[in-house]
Formats: sequence, structure tokens, C-alpha cells
Amino acid sequence: MTAEKTDTLVVGAGQAGIAMSEHLTAMGIPHLVLERNRVAEAWRSQRWDSLVANGPAWHDRFPHMEFDDVGPDVFPPKERMAKYFEDYARMIDAPIRTGVEVKSVRRCDGRPGFLVETADGTIEAQRVVAATGPFQVPSFPKIVPEDAGIAQIHSSQYRNPDKLAPGAVLVVGGGASGCQIAEELRLAGREVYLSIGEHYRPPRSYRDRDYVWWLGVLGKWDEIKIDSKKKHVAFAVSGYDGGRTVDFRRLGHMGITVMGMTEGYADGVLSIADDLVPNMLEGDRAYLEVLREADEYVERNGIDLPLEPEAWEIVADPECVKTPIRELDLAAAGITTIIWATGFKFDFGWLQVPGAFREDGTPFHKRGISAETGIYFLGLPELTNRASSFIYGCWYDAKYLATHIGVQRNYVAYEKS
Repeated sequence: MTAEKTDTLVVGAGQAGIAMSEHLTAMGIPHLVLERNRVAEAWRSQRWDSLVANGPAWHDRFPHMEFDDVGPDVFPPKERMAKYFEDYARMIDAPIRTGVEVKSVRRCDGRPGFLVETADGTIEAQRVVAATGPFQVPSFPKIVPEDAGIAQIHSSQYRNPDKLAPGAVLVVGGGASGCQIAEELRLAGREVYLSIGEHYRPPRSYRDRDYVWWLGVLGKWDEIKIDSKKKHVAFAVSGYDGGRTVDFRRLGHMGITVMGMTEGYADGVLSIADDLVPNMLEGDRAYLEVLREADEYVERNGIDLPLEPEAWEIVADPECVKTPIRELDLAAAGITTIIWATGFKFDFGWLQVPGAFREDGTPFHKRGISAETGIYFLGLPELTNRASSFIYGCWYDAKYLATHIGVQRNYVAYEKS
């Protein structure tokens, strides 16, 4: 049976795959986009009911389409984000095939390109873009054994408080997901414990500007002045309830027991690291640093933005911070559910091109251009900089990769006269 042929095959039809398709189309590069589920599926099935975008509508979008029914400073809900990408794919007439899973990608023998085995047949492509994004396989440490009598789910499986068994809940993870879920559970009347580690805690907004704006004007999207040691810690900023600064002291005062990092488990008792206070102080330092840099920027550029002295106030420590918990007896605390808001890991088992990966299995690339010629990665955290896994940053990364593909096509097409 003859394989279908295309120049570039894009795997995944989330924000990364759609952005890639737009730029490939603009350059006249024949391509297909394969998606095993629906367009933007992660926004639907890997998010809880109340989730909203982490940035306002004026920012969390692609350049060529605005939201027509959401105010610019509103944080769009998850279903609206999924519809946005569906509408965008339709607008650019992206050649997307849904319900088609990619089984394997292998290099062709004796000729350029790759053989791609799918659930719908074989495709031969000169290039393959892995645009499956950062949210591939839920990841959490196997600290609490499965037979411990505690329900354990990943944050991607959480939907709302009513779906959980009665009882107290332990949320593990101090990023945006963990903080939002913990607060929602507490507001629903649950007893909540929140285990956090290192984190980057910026202000949601300051002096009438959202943090995404400050990220831009202060150069923090580009990470030029970011300490490399702090690039990969939890990013604690939230669009929840209209957008608010994540403040673990405030969460403590509303009744959430904030703790250090969960380290181990024995006989029904969790051991908790003695790192809560130093991690919170480091979060405060990063928070205040943004305020200082913002004030300096306003003064240096003569911008008329209102003062916000209350933003500098650090609330008093709640009791859980004054006397941090070092051990947590799950039964005594009445905990029936643990929610692991601990992120995701990659799954590139289908991409069977060994040169595209390091020894530890992570993609081997520079700005998404793989060490294996013809393979590209898009939508991964830190692909280029901090913006890469965000909507707008992914769009610009795709443009860079499409340009590179165009250049490579020119090399291949060259014939000496």
C-alpha cells in the first residue's frame, strides 16, 4: 500500500500545532496536522471545571484573532479557550485531522524523511514537528502507597469539590494549579492542607498593570535577567476569581494549613520538610523585586501609573507558618484524598528517532531544532525562554521553526547550474 506523502507532519492540534500550521501555510509549505483527540483537547479533559487562562484575554491569544465576547482584562474560562483555538484553526484553514493517533515515527531507509505509522494508515514526511505540548503524562512521586487507604489523583483528574469523597484534602504543589484547587476546596467548606516547595511568586498585577505586561516591559519573558537557578520552580500566579496574587499567608489565614514539601511516608504519617519558611521568604524576595523594578521602570520612563503602597505590605504569618508542621498523620487529620498538583512529564515513545533525545530521554534540541535533522519540538517549557509554554510565546517559537524549515527546504532543492 502506497504511503500518503507530505512535506511536514505536525503531531498535535493544541496551541502549538495550530501556531505551527499558520506559519507553515504562510510560507507555502505543504503539511498535515494530526490530533488523536479533538482540537485543544487538553483544555477540556485535563482541566478542572473552574479553570481560567492564566493571563488576560488581551495577552493570552495569538496575534491575528481577538476574543469577540470576552473583555480584554478578563481571564477566559477553559471552554472559551478551547473554542478560541477551534475558531483559529478554522480561520487559517489548518489541515487538521482529528481522531488520528500517531503510533510511531521512524527514519526512512536509504532516502530522506520519516515513515509515520498512524491509526489511519502510513504517512511519509520529510520533517516531523512534535507539537504535543508540555502537558503529556501526569507526574507525581510515589510517596504514598496505593494500599494506604487514601484516594490519590493528579490535578489533571480533579474537576470540582463535589466529585471528591467527604473529608479533608491534601493538595501537594505550590504552583498555580495547587493554589487554585486548594482555595476552591476551602471555599467549599473542606479542611485543606497545602504542601509547597520552592516557588516563584510574582504579583498578579501592580500599579494598574497585569503581571504579563510587567513581564514584557521588564524583559522577564526573555529571562535575560532571571537567575538560571530559579527557572524551573513552581510559577505561582493565578487568574482565579478575576485574577489575584498568590499569597500563602492569606491562604493560611483563610484556614488552609500550609506546609513544607512532602518528603516521605511511613505507617500513615507523612514527613514534611523543614523548608516552608525559607521558601516563603524567597517567594517574598522575588515578589518585592518585581515591585522595585516596576517602580524604577515607571520613574525612568516618566509613565503616569497610580501608586499602590498596599502592594508592599506583607501580612502577618498565620499559625501554620509560625509553627510549621513536620509530620502529618493522615487519618488523624481526616484526610481522605490527596491531589498531586506536581506537573507532567514527557511521553515521546512514538518518536522512535534516537538522535532526537539525550540519554535521560529528554528532547535534544536548540530552540526546538532537534539534534536529529528533520525533527522539531514545539510548545515545551523553556524551549526558547519563559514564554515558550505560554500561548503568545508558542506562536513566535513556531514562526522561528517554520522559517528554519523553509531554509532547509531551499538547501534540499538546490541544484548546481
